[in-house]
Amino acid sequence: MKTLLVYDIPDDRVRTRVADICQDYGLKRIQYSAFFGELSLNHQEELMMKLRRRVGRLACNIQLFPIGERELR
Repeated sequence: MKTLLVYDIPDDRVRTRVADICQDYGLKRIQYSAFFGELSLNHQEELMMKLRRRVGRLACNIQLFPIGERELR
């Protein structure tokens, strides 16, 4: 399933690490804080768990949007 992930993270180090994790999952950067790519539902959940652990209690906003083929057209 196509996936759009966007984030707003104030800490440079954490933001860089989050971007690296997104790229590790095969997502491609489409803007400075937005990634897009193909992820299964299991990988979407796994990715969000990793990102939540990475940011910890830091005030940030990470949003993941699964996009179906019909919506993508």
